[in-house]
Amino acid sequence: MTASQNAPPQLTRAGNQSARRGVLSRLTLRILAINLFAVAILFVGVLYLDRYQNSLIKAELGAISRQGKVFAQALAELAIDRQLQDEQRLSAITVRRLVRRLAPTVGTRVRIFAPDGRLLADSSLLRGPGGAVRVRPLQAPIDRSDFERFAVDFFSGLVNWLPRRSEIPRYRERVDQIANDYQEVRRALGGEGGARVRLTESGELLLSVAVPVQSYKAVMGALMLSMEGRDIDQAVRAVRIEILGVFAVVFGITVLLSLYLASSIIRPVQRLARAAEVVRAGRQLGAEIPDLGSRHDEIGDLSTALRAMTQALSERIDAIERFAADVAHEIKNPLTSLRSAVETVARVEDPAQRHKLMTIILDDVQRLDRLISDISDASRIDAEMGREDFQTVDLVAMATTLADVYQATHDMTRPQLVCQIDADTQALVGGNENRLMQILRNLITNAISFSPVDAIITVTLGGDAESVRITVDDEGPGIPAAKLQAIFERFYSERPTDEKFGIHSGLGLSISAQIIAAHGGRIWAENRLDSMGTVRGARFVIQLPRLPANKM
Repeated sequence: MTASQNAPPQLTRAGNQSARRGVLSRLTLRILAINLFAVAILFVGVLYLDRYQNSLIKAELGAISRQGKVFAQALAELAIDRQLQDEQRLSAITVRRLVRRLAPTVGTRVRIFAPDGRLLADSSLLRGPGGAVRVRPLQAPIDRSDFERFAVDFFSGLVNWLPRRSEIPRYRERVDQIANDYQEVRRALGGEGGARVRLTESGELLLSVAVPVQSYKAVMGALMLSMEGRDIDQAVRAVRIEILGVFAVVFGITVLLSLYLASSIIRPVQRLARAAEVVRAGRQLGAEIPDLGSRHDEIGDLSTALRAMTQALSERIDAIERFAADVAHEIKNPLTSLRSAVETVARVEDPAQRHKLMTIILDDVQRLDRLISDISDASRIDAEMGREDFQTVDLVAMATTLADVYQATHDMTRPQLVCQIDADTQALVGGNENRLMQILRNLITNAISFSPVDAIITVTLGGDAESVRITVDDEGPGIPAAKLQAIFERFYSERPTDEKFGIHSGLGLSISAQIIAAHGGRIWAENRLDSMGTVRGARFVIQLPRLPANKM
């Protein structure tokens, strides 16, 4: 059987998921998407370059307009038929001759319209006996590879797809052109110049300028100059390609940095998840959680927290196992005694012996009941403390009330209880009042059991600005120096010699230590010594954090 077959199903599935994800996990894809989104926005924004393109178009239209004004003045001087007496108008023959001679020098398409809207001349039309022939200038051959041609075509198609580009009107030319086909020509016939930008069927810019042909303020016609904005597109495309080259580098760097960032996050998280899965599956309770605290970031904090949690969990489980072993051991003793007494009582016929055995059985049953009650109390303290919200507890009032109860029930067979608290003492803490009362009652009962009948048990409250301290002093034999810590261990019991065996479970001080720890405080024991170093009794001290003034 292989290792994967031995592994728990949940662990195997988790491992397979981690293996399938690899570097390109969902988190990696999210990081890539977020980082590349900003680059993509810049990429799309660079395709517009509106300001640069508009400045080129404006400059080109200005140049064409200046050429048109010069051309229009020449037409006004040379093409007007002055033989007519009633009116002046442009001579169609002269206009065509001038257009044919001057258009190549201008480098634009020249069209002239009469005031009635008729087309008088067009530099792209050659008229002859057989009719008119359209002339289209050929582009200079450009030596490009197949990839370059594909890139240019793709780039042009992408740019033409953009919303701003699609808003430019399309250029459509009828066979029989008239002035009303062009808005700028209509403005020129009205005496004002006009310009227009359009897109050809191939998606290239077409710039048109129309200026009036005037003679002494009279409009003789309209001159329209048109040129393709191929140079503008090439200039803008060159700039875009240069900028996009930079963005290609930025894109690559962003991808690499995103992958590095993702790996620096995902890999340690996956390591932590695998280690946590091993712990969860129960295969290695003491499995080592990777120590990533040196990263000094949130993942390092997570690693530290997981290590602390795992350590606390391991210690808690070890404590539970020790507690279970101690419970089994402590219960076994009265059960053994009980079994022995039960087996013996069946064979004893003497009534006195039978009564003695029944007394032993009753004591063992009571001891078991007391032991089980204390064990139950000790086992639920942590859960109870974790669920409850602490309230404000006045330790002065609690100690005073408890002292009053003991004094009211005091008799000559028990020591006297004295509570020494200054009138201006304030001792407010956050906690569970019933549990704190239980601790103080246990300490007082414990002090009474070890003190002589004529002794005095003293309860004192004090402390400082940060904490409150409760001290319980007795006048008993004290505590052996080697046992000052052991007395807080479970089932430890060292009782007075005259006390009946089995009436204490040995869990009282252990439970008290648990409750104080849950309140964020500490408890310890020490001996009271006189000036000669002689033990005069035991002292138990409880220290609890004082409630802040803003929470009182």
